[in-house]
Amino acid sequence: MSRVKQGFRIELAPTAQQRARLAQHAGLSRVAENFCLALVKAALDQRTAERSYGVPHEHLTPVPWSAPALERAWRAAHPTRYPWFTEAGLSSRVPKEACRVRAAGLKNWADSRKGARRGRRVGFPAWRKRKHGSRLRYDADRARPTGPRTVALPGVGPVATREDMGWLTGRTADGRARITGATVREQAGRWWVSFQLDVDRADVDTRRAVDPAAPTCGIDLGLKTFAVIADDTGAVEEVHTPAVLKAAQRKLRRANKAVARCERASANRTKAVRRLAAVHLKVANQRADFLHQLTTRLARTKRAIAVESLNVAGLVRNRRLARAVSDAGFGEFVRQLEYKTNWYGSKIWAADRWYPSSKTCGQCGAINAGLTLSDRVWTCQCGAVHDRDHNAARNLLAAMHAA
Repeated sequence: MSRVKQGFRIELAPTAQQRARLAQHAGLSRVAENFCLALVKAALDQRTAERSYGVPHEHLTPVPWSAPALERAWRAAHPTRYPWFTEAGLSSRVPKEACRVRAAGLKNWADSRKGARRGRRVGFPAWRKRKHGSRLRYDADRARPTGPRTVALPGVGPVATREDMGWLTGRTADGRARITGATVREQAGRWWVSFQLDVDRADVDTRRAVDPAAPTCGIDLGLKTFAVIADDTGAVEEVHTPAVLKAAQRKLRRANKAVARCERASANRTKAVRRLAAVHLKVANQRADFLHQLTTRLARTKRAIAVESLNVAGLVRNRRLARAVSDAGFGEFVRQLEYKTNWYGSKIWAADRWYPSSKTCGQCGAINAGLTLSDRVWTCQCGAVHDRDHNAARNLLAAMHAA
């Protein structure tokens, strides 16, 4: 069986008592993470002081980097420092996972400093605060569905869900899926649980696999037109961006003003913050829905897809484009295409970041070095007239076939 890593997210419908219990566990996770960070910072400061005194390296105070070391320190300290943990009967799995999260963050930071980690440089872990949101993790299958509409959470009990989980429960029952972890998170007063799965998707992927005779396509991404899709059949499709963040600006301004006008730490401010969070959540959900529908359709109907390698991090540094680029979600679009094409048997090909797809004439191959971003239509020296985005999509398709 071909198994893959996949997430399964479902909204919970907790009672008032269960909400309070979830908030307690989220607070416990935050306390445990901050305890681990304080422990590591104290050890690092101690080592710095010892070096100034001339203490040899082998005699310096050890730093508890690993998850087992942090867990041992937590177990030794919580009976006296945090007696409420035991008295409230909270789950021991939550601080255990909090220690693992801190250990992973420290390892990422250390690897990033040494150049052993790919991607952007990772900073030293920061303190967890209430304003960062409520979340907690369970290891393995400690949190698991016990029915199509019920999830068992350690320390909380059976919690109802707002959607049916038959797809998941059917697979866990016959061994096609195994839960490797779960994250519970609160957003805008609503709670979700995300299961991390090791799952066999053979039945779904075979049923929805792409047709071997399906066309190939090149995709040019942009802000005004989200995607121009050029098929090898000659057809060109334009997909316009929903610009959900731009559409919600008026609501966001009013919600932000309401928060600013409320007294700090007041009940009205709490309500205003929740209303603001609800607007942001709706924007995020609308964007995710658009991206998922588009990427699923492409992965199931195109045999091979050529895309650009965009420097999204560089684009958002442009203050004139940052909001529009973030609203579009280019990075998430490509990420979803990568794993969905793997599911359904299609392929994705990414052009080199410096490939001049927009500046290259699709007829003669000449490069228009003077082309600017405002030039939407341009004429080549060979006489060919190009729509900038359509030409780029066709060039990406041609480059993929030539590769």
